[in-house]
Amino acid sequence: MSGSSTTTSPGATAPGATAPTRGRDVLAEQTAALLERIHAEQVDPTERQRLVDEIVLLNLPVARSLAIRYRERGVALEDLMQVAALGLVKAANGFDAERGTDFMAYAAPTITGEIKRHFRDTCWAVRPPRRLQELRTRVAATTQSLSQDSGRSPTVKELAAALQVSEEDVVEAMVSSNGYATASLDAPPDGESGSWADTVADPDSTLGTTPDRLALQQVLARLPERERRILALRFFADKTQSEIGAEIGVTQMQVSRLLSRALRRLREELEDEPGAGRP
Repeated sequence: MSGSSTTTSPGATAPGATAPTRGRDVLAEQTAALLERIHAEQVDPTERQRLVDEIVLLNLPVARSLAIRYRERGVALEDLMQVAALGLVKAANGFDAERGTDFMAYAAPTITGEIKRHFRDTCWAVRPPRRLQELRTRVAATTQSLSQDSGRSPTVKELAAALQVSEEDVVEAMVSSNGYATASLDAPPDGESGSWADTVADPDSTLGTTPDRLALQQVLARLPERERRILALRFFADKTQSEIGAEIGVTQMQVSRLLSRALRRLREELEDEPGAGRP
């Protein structure tokens, strides 16, 4: 009806204005009005909390849009949105209107900081030192900036120069990214069948005999050189006593006695050797 007034909803678009711009303007105006009521009026704690909650609800779509920027980084988008919402609540409670009237200029960095802190503190499968976590973030931002300027990916040397750190630090920060997410051992390798668990070597059955082998090595070292040679020829070269005798210039009977004496000494010393296994 002609001459009747109209009411514009918070997200409505006025004639001649683009939707995104008008939406931001309305949001800023409504937020500023609520902040003015919080700080200009003597409101009781209950009313103040209600106004803060209203500010949070108004600006929640902005917090969600900030969270979306960090999607596909190994964290569920729903979790990121929750963290962003918590950052928005923190901003709404901590905003000081006397330092400025642009709430979102204060809230956006606060929300982004909460998201980054969430990644830094809770999302590492193998957490590197804080120094590397922070440097990794700087390396990522600098890589994006240099890539835009040059049209190519920067080298490690260029990143080190831009960040004023050593090339070793840049490489270490890049490698630390491998600890951000891990793959399940049940997952199949890329382009292959089976699972990563199938590629893991079976336990070495000889590990349990390592102490015995080390003890035997020490005892063998104390034997005379000729007896060590006879043992090697008999048990490693698999030669007969006659063949051993012909090789070292003694009779088969002498080889038998020397071999028996060497084995007896090994057995006696191994029984007294600390750390050697017992039957």
